[in-house]
Amino acid sequence: MIHSSSVIAQSAKIGANVKIGPFCVIGENVEIGDNCVLSSHVVIQGHSKIGKNNVFFQFCSIGEDCQDKKYAGEDTYLEIGDDNVFRESCTIHRGTIQDQCLTRIGSRNLFMVNTHIAHDCMLGNDNVFANNCTIAGHVHVANQVILGGMTAVHQFCHIGSNSFTGGGAIILKDVPPFVMISGIKHIPQGINSEGLKRRGFEPAAIMAIKRAYKVIYRNGNTISQAVELLNEMAQTEPVVKALADFLASSKRGIVR
Repeated sequence: MIHSSSVIAQSAKIGANVKIGPFCVIGENVEIGDNCVLSSHVVIQGHSKIGKNNVFFQFCSIGEDCQDKKYAGEDTYLEIGDDNVFRESCTIHRGTIQDQCLTRIGSRNLFMVNTHIAHDCMLGNDNVFANNCTIAGHVHVANQVILGGMTAVHQFCHIGSNSFTGGGAIILKDVPPFVMISGIKHIPQGINSEGLKRRGFEPAAIMAIKRAYKVIYRNGNTISQAVELLNEMAQTEPVVKALADFLASSKRGIVR
C-alpha cells in the first residue's frame, strides 16, 4: 500500500507488502525489503539498502548526505538489517570515503525519538538507543547495548556488547563489554549485572565478569597489566576473553 501523496523514484526497489503512508519521499537507489512500514513524512535517500520488517515512524530522515564538511557528493552507502524500529524524527546518515563509504545497522535495534546515527557508524544487533541519543561519526556499537536518554558518544569510540549508559552520559573513550556507565559523572559504576541476568548469563559467568572488572578498575593495574591478567583468567573463565580482547584492541583508551 502506497499513499497517493508520497513520491517514489522510479528506480527505487520496493519489496512485497510494504506500507508507505502519506507524504513520504523515496529517492533513487533506495531498496526497501518486504513488510516494512513507513508511517508518514519519512524520507529515505541515497544508496540505502533496507532489510525486512523495519518500521519507520513519522519524520525519520534515512540515508541522507552526512554532515562532514569533507563530504563532496561521492557515492556512499547505508545498510540496514531486519526488524528495526525507528521512532519519530530519527536521522541516519550514509558513510564517507574517508572510512569504508558505509554506515551499517544490524537487526532488531530500537531507536527512540530523535536518535541521530552519524556517518560511518557500525551498529550490531539488539541494541536500544533511548530518546535523543547522539552518535558521532565512525562509532562502533556491538550487540545488546543500552544507551540511556541523551547519551552522546564522541567520534571513533567503540562500545562493547552488553554495556549500559545512564541518561545524559557523555562518552569520550571506549566502553568495555559488560560495563555500566553513570549518566552524571560519566564514569564506570560496576558491571551491567541486571542486563546480564535478563540475557541468561549464568551466576558463575557474572561473578567472573565482576572479578575482571576489579582487575581493570579497582586494583591499580595499567591496561597492559589488566590485559595480561584477564587473558590468564580467560583460561578458566572464557567469558572474560571478550574484555581482554576489547582492551587490547582499543585505540582511544577506555573510560576510567
